[in-house]
Amino acid sequence: MRNSPFLFLVAGLMILLDVYFFQVVKMLAGSAAPRTKTILYTGYWILSVLVIVLLFVLPYLQLDNLRKGLRSTVFAVLVGLFIFKLFACVFFLVDDMRRGIQWLWGKFFFAGAEMGEPQASPRISRSVFLSWLGIAVGGGLFSSLLYGFSNKYNYRVKRVSVAFPNLPAAFKGLKIVQLSDIHSGSFTDKAAVRKGVDKVMALKPDLILFTGDLVNNKAEEIVPYLDVFDKLQAPLGVYSIFGNHDYGDYVQWDSPEQKHQNIEELKGMHAKMGWRLLWDEHVPIEKDGQQFALIGIQNYSALRNFARYGNLAKAYAGAENYPFKILMSHDPTHWDYEVRPKYGDIDLTLSGHTHGFQFGVEIPGFRWSPVQYVYRQWAGLYKEGRQVIYVNRGYGFLGYPGRVGILPEITLLELA
Repeated sequence: MRNSPFLFLVAGLMILLDVYFFQVVKMLAGSAAPRTKTILYTGYWILSVLVIVLLFVLPYLQLDNLRKGLRSTVFAVLVGLFIFKLFACVFFLVDDMRRGIQWLWGKFFFAGAEMGEPQASPRISRSVFLSWLGIAVGGGLFSSLLYGFSNKYNYRVKRVSVAFPNLPAAFKGLKIVQLSDIHSGSFTDKAAVRKGVDKVMALKPDLILFTGDLVNNKAEEIVPYLDVFDKLQAPLGVYSIFGNHDYGDYVQWDSPEQKHQNIEELKGMHAKMGWRLLWDEHVPIEKDGQQFALIGIQNYSALRNFARYGNLAKAYAGAENYPFKILMSHDPTHWDYEVRPKYGDIDLTLSGHTHGFQFGVEIPGFRWSPVQYVYRQWAGLYKEGRQVIYVNRGYGFLGYPGRVGILPEITLLELA
């Protein structure tokens, strides 16, 4: 984002919000003592200017891994302050619209009868209630973002039972652990990450499947955690695929060769951990003389902003005769775009990618996240006819170093 016009646009918007928000601050502090007003006003503008300065400075800072976590936290606080003011100003705007309508009504509909011309109506004061309500709503969102910092390693096990009539008898009761979106480049607490792996192994899975985004950008990010994730083991194996972040598409490389080398290094990291990376291919999973096909493809998205590296036709070729099929495909938009229309005999698709936006509400009978306006399948289990997709909410985090409502997930799928 360095030297980006977008950055200047955001800064300009923040200044406008600061000026608009300050009008409400002055109104609410109207009855305060002069000294209190001076302290309040000075503090407000010092904080506002500091936020904008940090917005420009942070992208230039080159920090090691430990302080990188601090940088992410600071950036999240800045974004939180912006959201706080933005939502509060929505309420202020509603109040100003109310005042404007009242002013127009008084000016044109209660004009003096003698001259037949509009008369000035009295000044309409701003609503204290709506002003405090706006601050309360914005402050509530900001507080939830701060609280979410404590949830980034709060791994939750989601237990899901799925029945398939064509599942071979040997695999009835099969326990599959799905992990996705580890994003090791965001981690700063190795002990906490290890506790998540311990949770996985305590489930005693028969098969472990990882559905992409092991790193944020570079293969080197997983190196400090090789001795953590190599503890993931299962009788039927550990299998993995690439997600959109694993190709290094979001950083600048000195040459195409350097980018290619990074991809090859990351492939090697999967092997070092004992994971079998599936690269547009399928493998048989066998138990008690019976088999099903496990298909794994590279990242493939129906959205223009994400790359299409995967080749499902290549991966699927030869899998036709297996009675049951599981597909690992990182981006859930692939399911509606290609899997369902062309491969109706793929029984179960496992995806990730969305992170559930790392923000939302999940309570019994209701769930919501802003990400649902982009992704039709964004978290959990979905069925269409005889086909099923499960979208994992992600093990790690990216950008915002926290989770609000949508917690990091370890999925335990039990086949029936």
